[in-house]
Amino acid sequence: MKKPEAYTVSIGVLAVVDTWLTGTIFPVPVWVTFIAWASFFVLGGGNAGFVKSVASNLTGLVISSLTLLGIATMTTTPFGIAVAVGIGSALMVQASKIRLLDVLPAIVWGFASTVGTTVASGRPITTAGIGNPALVAAAALVTGALFGFASEKLGDALSFKRTHQLS
Repeated sequence: MKKPEAYTVSIGVLAVVDTWLTGTIFPVPVWVTFIAWASFFVLGGGNAGFVKSVASNLTGLVISSLTLLGIATMTTTPFGIAVAVGIGSALMVQASKIRLLDVLPAIVWGFASTVGTTVASGRPITTAGIGNPALVAAAALVTGALFGFASEKLGDALSFKRTHQLS
């Protein structure tokens, strides 16, 4: 099968698995797994893309968590929240100076996924235990990267390589 078709099958089938898993036995936001899945491919795929994607996404998650913690403990005014987000945004840019984290959007995806998970769950960042939105988002981000890796491997296995035959 040609590579585009192989990836179509691979990603389509694994999207079913991901959606079913997150909707039943592993309740993390499926949209976060899809963001991390896309991040894996944007960062080049393979082992290096997996490591870079997870590192970048989780860096954004940590910066977001610190930003949300600052908001939760220091301010609830719109201006205070805006300043905290500005500081978090500046930290993301600084983090992208590190070679492993040099694709800024991948850091931003981790940041946004954490904020989104916090809002969607209705749980503050200060929630103790397994329901903490940062832990939930982290699990979803790593899961998405794993689905990216698996879909790439399966897509490659399903595709054929043209060989030149001599007459």
